[in-house]
Amino acid sequence: MSELKEKCGIVGIYGKDLPISRLAFFALFALQHRGQEASGITTNDGKKFRTHKGAGLVSQVYTEKTIKKLTGYIAIGHNRYSTSKGGALHHAQPVVNKDASFALAHNGNLPSIKALENFLSSKKILKKDRNDSELIADAIDFYIKEGNSLPKSIEKAFPLFTGSFSLIMMSKDTLVAVRDTYGMRPLAIGKLNKGYVIASETCAIQTIGATFLREVKPGEMIIINKAGIKSIQLAPSNPKHDIFEYVYFARPDSSLNGKLIYEVRKNFGKALAHEFKKKVDIIVPVPDTAMPVALGYSQASGIPIEMALVKNRYVHRTFIEPDQKSRRNSVALKLIPLPQILKGKKIVVIDDSIVRGHTCKKLVKTFFKAGAKEVHLLISSPPIRYPDFYGMDTPNQNELIASYKTVEEVRKFMGATSLHYLSLEGLIKAIGLPKDKLSTSCFTGIYPIDLKERKSEVRYDVSTK
Repeated sequence: MSELKEKCGIVGIYGKDLPISRLAFFALFALQHRGQEASGITTNDGKKFRTHKGAGLVSQVYTEKTIKKLTGYIAIGHNRYSTSKGGALHHAQPVVNKDASFALAHNGNLPSIKALENFLSSKKILKKDRNDSELIADAIDFYIKEGNSLPKSIEKAFPLFTGSFSLIMMSKDTLVAVRDTYGMRPLAIGKLNKGYVIASETCAIQTIGATFLREVKPGEMIIINKAGIKSIQLAPSNPKHDIFEYVYFARPDSSLNGKLIYEVRKNFGKALAHEFKKKVDIIVPVPDTAMPVALGYSQASGIPIEMALVKNRYVHRTFIEPDQKSRRNSVALKLIPLPQILKGKKIVVIDDSIVRGHTCKKLVKTFFKAGAKEVHLLISSPPIRYPDFYGMDTPNQNELIASYKTVEEVRKFMGATSLHYLSLEGLIKAIGLPKDKLSTSCFTGIYPIDLKERKSEVRYDVSTK
């Protein structure tokens, strides 16, 4: 139910005997949860680049005819949710340079683009109305035009990139993947027959029948061509993995840093059961992210789960609606309660996060209207008090309800009987990675990457109660 919007999903495939466009399509389908605004695939056969892009879901963008036209032995694909420069289709990816010798797909966000803009300006090639992905492509393209190979051009441009990024790129004969030194955006490598696949999540690798090999290391560049696969460490690894991949974004059947997301979310539920011990009748998860959390909570507490909130799976993209009122009204279309199960019951409702709070407030009201006696709201993450600058689309900080209300004030706003957020300590322990390897900026206001000119957007006079 989260009001947070996904980052992007990317995929790259190399293999001369593979149906690359079809495989890219299915991989993007598996990554649909990471972006529903637009999708694109670019292929090449060693001579010509072919691209198809469109607005909407993967199933809406491609047809059998378009897939057949995307021929070649290298493909990169992208599902977009915009984090900058709006949602216009002309910003859809992959980004292909002017002479069609290089293409790029980007997942992440550069909070500061001054270094890139200054560099391109000094070379007199800075263009107007370019988002961060396009600026990255322009810098790499500059070095390609100087006569450098794609990997060498990436190596030269790499110091200009300040922020979070997983990049998949291709020339006419080479597939390249790069991950930022903090490893904030996920990226994994798989083997398929004599070819390779690189994707945002392991679920995409599994979907197309490939074998997972390993994750791309933070600061690492992977080069794939007829010579095989090669690794170059462009900068020392300093992992600060985005904690929200575990909370919300990644699919439960994906693995990140050796952790199966499904099991991690079950651990969140067990941690919640340890922290919140009120006696209730049933547990009601908010579909879909909270399902494993609810299972873990049930296993630890002994309280049964009831699927008393049914999701209408044919309602998509409520975020495109024009105002908050429409978003609130959409809850009635998207999530339907079962009064026969809820009537007279003391219930625990489990969700992944609270952003603005309006959607959650509507849901609590819906439960009471359906006959629930008590509604205890449990959230599998701490309060989101600070904006994100690394690819997750949080609203302006002033719109984050936990930045200006205490937990008790949020509870009153929701109309819930009680409200409990999972503690940061409980969250980190449940993930099973060291605290210093995770980015917790949305909860703590501590940003692992220098925000530079955007520091002024962060307000620290927030409620901590």
